[in-house]
Amino acid sequence: MNTQGSNVIAAPHGMEAQQAELADRIARNIPGDGLHDSIVPGLSLIQASEPSLPLPGVYHPSLCVVVQGSKRALLGEDVFHYDALNYLVVSMSLPITGQILDATPNSPYLCLRIDIDTALVNELLQQLPAERASRRGGRAVFVGRTSPTLLDAVLRLVRLIDTPEEAGILAPLATREIHYRVLTGELGGRLRELCDVEGPSQRVARAIDLIKQRYHEPLRIEQLAAAAHMSASSLHERFKAATAMTPLQYQKQLRLQEARRLMLVDGIEAAAASHRVGYESPSQFSREYRRLFGAPPRREVMAMRGPAG
Repeated sequence: MNTQGSNVIAAPHGMEAQQAELADRIARNIPGDGLHDSIVPGLSLIQASEPSLPLPGVYHPSLCVVVQGSKRALLGEDVFHYDALNYLVVSMSLPITGQILDATPNSPYLCLRIDIDTALVNELLQQLPAERASRRGGRAVFVGRTSPTLLDAVLRLVRLIDTPEEAGILAPLATREIHYRVLTGELGGRLRELCDVEGPSQRVARAIDLIKQRYHEPLRIEQLAAAAHMSASSLHERFKAATAMTPLQYQKQLRLQEARRLMLVDGIEAAAASHRVGYESPSQFSREYRRLFGAPPRREVMAMRGPAG
């Protein structure tokens, strides 16, 4: 099992003040636990008052900056720890299991999620010194050390929540700087790979787009390979390197995630939800659902709808 991220180094004094201000601003701008969109486009605020069980979900391209507490993300056998000293970047849509580790009512877990704008990344790359693309096609998720300059840009973006009349003009500037800080940081090359049109990350992303569009249909590896402009064997290898799963396993997780959403949000019965996402066998659906979420569909959804949900 590979583990990334660390919390053994104390934050510089200036960063402690930045984190304290961020924590105060988040707490004042959200009604309670959960994920909340802000008035700033592409910026969401997250709070949790207690640790959580491992919860599978689909993470879309984003930068997650923890302000208080800590969390871990599991992708296959890889474990990514991130806290107030480390940020998490997800460069393509991935089924990831997340678990909040440190949170209490008096000191809740607080996090910012900033959507990654690939068009902005491409624009910045045109202005940065050219680097030879590694085209290694590694994991599409990574943890980097939070720098004072990155945290400062994040703080300026969050302050705009309290000045909505300025957000339309200043938010794009802060967002641009945040992307720049990540691109020029210690692991910026990993984000650059996402925008290398001929690189493996971009090719795998094309296959993922097709799976997302047609997750409920039977798909053959040859169809995905054609969309990615790769051979079937090469796609299989690169896909697993990026996502820690095969295309079929990826599709299965999307199906189960969507079925869960249909039951939890739309109130659809398990049998109807399983059929809608492409399952022909209710027993197979129940078996695979339990394997991913830890309980049969009906029981898991009822637990999520309980008082704690």
